[in-house]
Amino acid sequence: MILRNAAIRHGRRALASPVKGACLRCLSTEPTTPASPTPPPQSEPASSSQSQSTTAAPYYNSTIPPRWGTRAATAPDTIAQDYVAMTKLQKKTSKLGSMVEQRYRPGDLLKNPPAPKDITLELLMASQTHMGHNTSLWNPANSRYIYGVRQGIHIISLEQTAAYLRRAARVVEEVAYHGGLILFVGTRKGQMEIVVKAAELASACHLFTKWTPGTITNRDQILASGALRVVDEQDRELQGFDSHLQERRPLVPDLVVVLNPLENFVLLHECAAANIPTIGVIDTDADPTRVTYSIPANDDSLRSVAVIAGVLGRAGEIGQKRRVQDAKNGVVSWQTPADVARYMEIETARQKEEESRLERDAAVQSRREEDRLQAQEALKMA
Repeated sequence: MILRNAAIRHGRRALASPVKGACLRCLSTEPTTPASPTPPPQSEPASSSQSQSTTAAPYYNSTIPPRWGTRAATAPDTIAQDYVAMTKLQKKTSKLGSMVEQRYRPGDLLKNPPAPKDITLELLMASQTHMGHNTSLWNPANSRYIYGVRQGIHIISLEQTAAYLRRAARVVEEVAYHGGLILFVGTRKGQMEIVVKAAELASACHLFTKWTPGTITNRDQILASGALRVVDEQDRELQGFDSHLQERRPLVPDLVVVLNPLENFVLLHECAAANIPTIGVIDTDADPTRVTYSIPANDDSLRSVAVIAGVLGRAGEIGQKRRVQDAKNGVVSWQTPADVARYMEIETARQKEEESRLERDAAVQSRREEDRLQAQEALKMA
């Protein structure tokens, strides 16, 4: 303990004292002699008096940076000249090379997704829709969708993807045209914005959280608090259906689009039990028999999922616009549900009965008024 304290005390004193130049020269890694030494000039031996009066020249190494307080030689400032040269070079080379007409921006797939007519093999390949899983994870039911194998990974045929994607887009468009309710589901990380944008385009519903088991099969309990409204052929809300909406069962979707079927097998099972058609992105490790309309593509890439969901959202948007335009021209593409039609018939009959009762009451009141006037006239005559 005593030796350690003494070492600490003396070590502090040693570090507190300034470091001599000789120590710096010993610790430096730079050479202390010039690269090409020259022999010193021979001179006559000096006298003892001169040697005592003159001192040795201080050591100086040009490679060691100057100490604090000394000014180092600075390079001339050429920023202005460099800027002028750069502008001249830009003017000379501004018209050289090719013009880039279409640039890739990652946000364009969300802000402006492609339409079904814009589906090309180049777009699908650039979106990584052809990348499958390892050959050891494949589902044999997907053999008709696989083009080949590269470095142990299955490659999905882009021609099959384009054909099945166009078919699914047609289904979405027709369901939207006939006033159906569409549900977009994507529960993986990063799919929230994709699902919301697709549902916004198609005027549909979306789900980006975990599916609650029993939402379809036990909808009377789980969806009892959901708000409903009745609209006409031009999507204008109709009044007078409050009593019917309170007694009506909750709605179920007419079409479900699932971007990750592997994690939502419970949802697909409930849709199959309720005879609800489904569209799913089927990778090489998924089961295509779980969905009604399969789209063979890569479900792990966000860019691939964004392209597929964007195309389906655009298809729903086209169907909604067609339906509204035909409704303005007097063509209704959908039929009123049976329960709503029955409620309207009952409500119409009740209104007619109410009108007839009001007419009878008005006739009785007018007859009583006439009798009262006749009685008053008879009293005056008497």
